[in-house]
Amino acid sequence: MRVFLASIPLEAAKIVIIGGGEPALAKLRLFLNTPAEVVWFAPDGAPPKIETPLTAPEPVLRAPEADELAGARLVFMALDDADELTRLGHLARAAGAQVNVVDKPHLSDFQTPALIDRDEVVIGVATGGSAPILARDIRTAIEGVLPAGLANVARLARELRDTVKASVPDFMARRRFWEKAFRGPAATLAAEGRTAEARREMLRLLNVAAPETGVVHIVGAGPGDPELLTLKALRILQDADVIIHDRLVPEAVLERARRDAKRLYVGKARGEHSVPQDQIEALMIEEARAGHRVVRLKGGDPFVFGRGGEELAAMRAAGLPVFVVPGVTAALACAASAGIPLTHRDHAQAVTFVTAQAKPGGVEADWTRLAGPNHTLAIYMGTDRAEETAARLIAAGRSPSTPVAIVENGSRPDERVLSGRLDGLGALVRGANLTGPALLFVGETAAFSASVETRTEAAA
Repeated sequence: MRVFLASIPLEAAKIVIIGGGEPALAKLRLFLNTPAEVVWFAPDGAPPKIETPLTAPEPVLRAPEADELAGARLVFMALDDADELTRLGHLARAAGAQVNVVDKPHLSDFQTPALIDRDEVVIGVATGGSAPILARDIRTAIEGVLPAGLANVARLARELRDTVKASVPDFMARRRFWEKAFRGPAATLAAEGRTAEARREMLRLLNVAAPETGVVHIVGAGPGDPELLTLKALRILQDADVIIHDRLVPEAVLERARRDAKRLYVGKARGEHSVPQDQIEALMIEEARAGHRVVRLKGGDPFVFGRGGEELAAMRAAGLPVFVVPGVTAALACAASAGIPLTHRDHAQAVTFVTAQAKPGGVEADWTRLAGPNHTLAIYMGTDRAEETAARLIAAGRSPSTPVAIVENGSRPDERVLSGRLDGLGALVRGANLTGPALLFVGETAAFSASVETRTEAAA
């Protein structure tokens, strides 16, 4: 985060505008419909008439004196004279004000964000002064999805805030009350201006508010690109009280979660289990029984080599409400990002997701079936056994010249794609110095990943 947007109360605040041109008028218009005291100086000449239904202060046709800046909270300046900007900036800061010089971020203490003004609700979009037109376009896009009556919802919430706090002392129950109020009929009624009906609905909800039992959501985080989260996964993440996440969930995904949610890391890698599986399940049960909304966040899809089925069974055995939210599994994301079609009318009539890591003492994969022609293999957890996997597939009848591809950090900014042949898969993995999660693809469609760059890198 390069800039921090602060929320500054405007009740009894003094705002000073210095300048008579259109840039200064634009700042002036921001504050005409606020409770702030607005003082306007136009030392560069008489300004044009402001076309607004709101009452604007009369401009003072000179620069302000030091005592006239006393008590100012914010000072906006839009002048051409650099020396005068410097002089007035010193005076304003000496008076304790924060200074904004229009179109000169290097002279400013802050920049004005693009604002979406719904009275009680104000949303700012900032680029640190580097791209104001981009901020404006983002503001326009957001404005299009916000109801015009949003201020009514916030105003009603402010009126009832103390009543709710007194009636529902439990913090979590109070949070859930507001979630129901803002996402249900009460908010819709308030947004439509039907304030009395909205208040009755909120009070009805208040009368039934009580601490709730916990719930567990087993959620697929996808391959790492936060834009590949499903809408449902994103909503549940933003409602979570506790997030129990594994090693494959990057910070970029966790940043989409509710900021005050408790995060518990239980990552596992081959040969390194920070928390054993039975303890992870016990932790999920403990947090849910404490009344929390628990999200077990897993890379990819929880039901594709993610042990989500075991966790689902454990929650059901504990008598807890549990729901599963699927995610984009690594095979789909890595293949799409690398340009590998998993099926193709000319090359692959089947695709199999398989893990190279069998359960200790478990049944080995059926290599004869997996070695069939016109068949794409997406091999999870296969880098440690790449040479052995290739040898078994060749022994089972797969051609040594079958194309293969390795996709490391699929869908992420540091994605890498390497291509080669099945009989060189072990050497390809050894030479790649893989550090991130990687998926192996075997089959004719793996050749679709082979650009000039990856062929050169693989050959090297």
